[in-house]
Amino acid sequence: MQIDPMTFSEFLIANGDENFATYLESVNTIEPIPDAFFNPLYEKLKMYYVTGGMPESVLMWTQARDVPAMQESLSNIISAYERDFAKHPNISEFPKISMIWKSIPSQLSRENKKFIYKVVKEGARAREYEDALQWLVDVRLVHKIYRSSVPGLPLAAYDDLLAFKIYLVDVGLLRHLAQLAPTAFGEGNRLFTEFKGALTENFVLQALNSQFEVVPRYWAQTNPPYDVDFLIQRENDIFPVEVKSESNTSSKSLKKFKELFPDKVKLRVRLSLDNLKLDEDCLNIPLFMADQVDRLIGLALEQHQTI
Repeated sequence: MQIDPMTFSEFLIANGDENFATYLESVNTIEPIPDAFFNPLYEKLKMYYVTGGMPESVLMWTQARDVPAMQESLSNIISAYERDFAKHPNISEFPKISMIWKSIPSQLSRENKKFIYKVVKEGARAREYEDALQWLVDVRLVHKIYRSSVPGLPLAAYDDLLAFKIYLVDVGLLRHLAQLAPTAFGEGNRLFTEFKGALTENFVLQALNSQFEVVPRYWAQTNPPYDVDFLIQRENDIFPVEVKSESNTSSKSLKKFKELFPDKVKLRVRLSLDNLKLDEDCLNIPLFMADQVDRLIGLALEQHQTI
C-alpha cells in the first residue's frame, strides 16, 4: 500500500524543529524572512532532499542520525515497490513498468522535461507503454502532469493528452533512484541544482499536490520556446508557477505568460532560493515555504490589491 510522504513542515516537526514549523505557519505578511530563520531552514530543506518524506527514512535520520541506515531504508522502499510491479494483472506489463520507473531520472534530467517514450526504450511507442505508465500513476508512485494549452477553467478541459511530465512520489526516492549520494548535502546548492533542478521541481510538485485539490498542469510553447513549470487552480483563478533552483531568478517565461494572457494573471508565483517578497504582481516564495504556497498567495493578493 502506498504511504504518502511527509511534507517539509512535518519533517521539521519529526526532526525536533517545531519552532521552525511554527514560525513558517505564523508568517502573515509578505516581507523578507530574517536570516536567523532563513539560513537554517535552507540547510534543513537540503536534508529533506536527502531523506525525502517517507516515514521510515525520516525515522532513520531524525531518531538515529544514521545516514547508511537512511540510505538502506530508501533502498528497501524502492525494492518493495519494484516487487509490487509484478502484481499488475497483466504480467507482461512488468518489464515495461520497470523500464518506465528506471527512466524517471533520465526523463527529468532533460532540459525539456516532457515525457519521451524513446527515453524508456529506443523505438518505444506510446501505445505499447501507456498502460504500464498509467498503472504507476494509479498506484500513486508517479505524478503525471499534463501540458495545458491555455489557462482556462477547469484546467482539465485544456489538457494536451499527448504532452505531459512525470515526477516521482517523493524527492528522497528520486535522489536515491538517481544515485546521487547524500554527501551532496554538504556541497553548497548542488542538491537544488542537480540534473537541471529536477529534485527541486519534484519537491515543489509534492508540496503543491498536498495543498490544491486540482492536480497542477504546466504550460509550454515551442516556437519560440517558453515553459512555465506549473499551473495551479486556486478557487476560480489560475496561477503560473516558476521553479528556480539557481540564484538567477529572472524568468522570461513568466513574463511571456503574462503578455499572452494578461486578463488571466492576477499574480505570478516563483519559488526560488531568494527571500519572500512581492515585486508588483510577482510573488517570490523561498523553497522552504513551498508548503505555504496557498496561504501566501492569499496574503499576496490582499497586499497587491492595496498597492
